[in-house]
Amino acid sequence: MPVDKLLGGISRFQKHVYPKHQDLFEKLAMGQRPEALFITCADSRIDPCLLTQTKPGELFICRVIGNVVPPYPDAIGGVSATIEYAVGVLRVPEVIVCGHTDCGVMRGALNPEALKAYPNVTAWLRYAKVDHREPEPSPEFLLALTEDNVVAQLKNLTSHPTVADRLQQGDLALHGWVYHIGPGTVTIYNEASGSFETPLR
Repeated sequence: MPVDKLLGGISRFQKHVYPKHQDLFEKLAMGQRPEALFITCADSRIDPCLLTQTKPGELFICRVIGNVVPPYPDAIGGVSATIEYAVGVLRVPEVIVCGHTDCGVMRGALNPEALKAYPNVTAWLRYAKVDHREPEPSPEFLLALTEDNVVAQLKNLTSHPTVADRLQQGDLALHGWVYHIGPGTVTIYNEASGSFETPLR
């Protein structure tokens, strides 16, 4: 994609989008009060704001391959700092970990030898939840891995001190989602049943 396309998009934003929402942007220029921390994959097929139909200022977004949350303090870095800031400073009331179908990280975790030339990716994949392997994984198997990974990252979240403190206070809720790219649907983790379910409308 040539950068000219992106610059053209900025021009259209300034001419046609910004004027319609000028009051909102001027308000946001004074600060932010996001309603949720949304941790999802860096995959280009996911647009959190489009998916959730949220406006600027409503989501604090952390994007990283595999929607991975390293357990604290195993990998202090950008993800941990984002969680700490969102939960501790901005005090978001909700945290959502959102995986997705056809995730390349799940495929990579099943076949790490193929990624040996990429040491940082290989090191990151050790945080992905993969207990079982199949030579030629089916879509159903990959979906199950994706769901297991979301649940594992939710567990890792609770190891972060700011998250643990807020959970103890009772004013923070954690949610696990899987976005199904083809049909554009989302399933939500039900801790009581241990399964991902379609939300009631």
